[in-house]
Amino acid sequence: MAERSQTAPEPGNDIGNEEAIGGNVSKYTVLPNGYSGQPKKGHLTFDACFESGNLGRVEQVSEFEYDLFIRPDTCNPRFRVWFNFTVENVKESQRVIFNIVNFSKTKSLYRDGMAPMVKSTSRPKWQRLPPKNVYYYRCPDHRKNYVMSFAFCFDREDDIYQFAYCYPYTYTRFQHYLDSLQKRNMDYFLREQLGQSVQQRQLDLLTITSPENLREGAEKKVVFITGRVHPGETPSSFVCQGIIDFLVSQHPIARVLREHLVFKIAPMLNPDGVYLGNYRCSLMGFDLNRHWLDPSPWAHPTLHGVKQLIIKMYNDPKISLEFYIDIHAHSTMMNGFMYGNIFEDEERFQRQSIFPKLLCQNAEDFSYTSTSFNRDAVKAGTGRRFLGGLLDHTSYCYTLEVSFYSYIIGGTTAAVPYTEEAYMKLGRNVAKTFLDYYRLNPLVERMTVPMPRLRFKEERRLGWEQPSCLRAEQQLEVLGVPMCTGRVLNEHLGSGGQWHLDCASTTLPLGLISCSPSGPSSWNDMAMSNSLLMPDHSFH
Repeated sequence: MAERSQTAPEPGNDIGNEEAIGGNVSKYTVLPNGYSGQPKKGHLTFDACFESGNLGRVEQVSEFEYDLFIRPDTCNPRFRVWFNFTVENVKESQRVIFNIVNFSKTKSLYRDGMAPMVKSTSRPKWQRLPPKNVYYYRCPDHRKNYVMSFAFCFDREDDIYQFAYCYPYTYTRFQHYLDSLQKRNMDYFLREQLGQSVQQRQLDLLTITSPENLREGAEKKVVFITGRVHPGETPSSFVCQGIIDFLVSQHPIARVLREHLVFKIAPMLNPDGVYLGNYRCSLMGFDLNRHWLDPSPWAHPTLHGVKQLIIKMYNDPKISLEFYIDIHAHSTMMNGFMYGNIFEDEERFQRQSIFPKLLCQNAEDFSYTSTSFNRDAVKAGTGRRFLGGLLDHTSYCYTLEVSFYSYIIGGTTAAVPYTEEAYMKLGRNVAKTFLDYYRLNPLVERMTVPMPRLRFKEERRLGWEQPSCLRAEQQLEVLGVPMCTGRVLNEHLGSGGQWHLDCASTTLPLGLISCSPSGPSSWNDMAMSNSLLMPDHSFH
């Protein structure tokens, strides 16, 4: 890479001084030193002034190399991880190296093969860059901070290219998705506004259940799910959408779950942070997942609204709040996994492990080995910890984490990168696991009427090759925990106890995204040579 000046940085240009980054770049064209004419093709134009965008500053190091600075979260300079920006005014076959130089974390999945996402106007589907073109290292030119560098070759002059840390999922996309569900007029789906954010964006609350469960005086078993409290953790929204899509479908399992459970889902707890392109904080710089103990109605209005609703349900004798699951994404670990709480009551502690063990049986990307139970002081203000201490012994609170990058299937060592569909598949498997937990499998087995042909396409869209045939073939011993949970699991482990874990599986093309020259949808497979790229001309 090109050498940088060894002279002391000028005040305000030091990457340690984040005050120099006050907002996103807006159609900023980088001109060579000494150039004063109109921009030409190849003078790159950077932009991040769009929803969920993030790029604070650009500095040209050489003709081919650029240092890029992440804009810190609003009102909080500590968090610099999420980036999302566009590049245009490129030349065909123009080779560049982009260095993201001011990450706030030292550990990263970039060490394990993760790569940034890219798409362009002519290829609108997000893809990962080839890992061989991505480098994560401690850089002496940047105070020995960790830098992520990636090489890229622009191949189409008229395209606008977009790069991101992970698959973006914007507030607007989320609103359009909920609008589409609402237009279907399903009597088992209710959307309401629980509150508003500081910037007056909606806090949506979804209720998915059979109408009979909502009649006055009816007893309710409630599963409460939240997501996107950390705005840059976009996989959370894909998992949440997978849960919602499955629960509102006509799949036999979904129909049984709606008859027996009430699902309350707040899919986006931090809409301002999502819209602004923050990684962890709200508009005012608060990590909302550390403020559950005493959320402010004016500084943390979305969190305050959700907490008040949960407390109201907890105090209602007709409502049994059985589960709270908060969905996150993890920047240093593989697979999906859970965090749970530690209890003095050993039996309660053991019962808490049942759901993640069942999920591990249903989801090939979920790791029970990585699942842990803790009471770390630093986690005291999280939803899992606060509600785990508030709710009674019949309620279980979890944080569901999913990797920003990939999962490793048991018995193998190869990392399988997550796709949008794979994240949603994990959501479907989370929903499906409630059937196993509540032992509702016989009710599905009795629903033997053939599904109409017009539904088959929907089943395929949801990742099911056929309606699930749930067989009671696996013994409870695989769980290795006592089954005396009162309301939920009425029988102790016995010779006749059986669980129904053999559900229909999904076959997804989740292999590593290759940059093969097979067609116009592929990205150039580019090799490094002399710190540049040797372009693959398969597109031309």
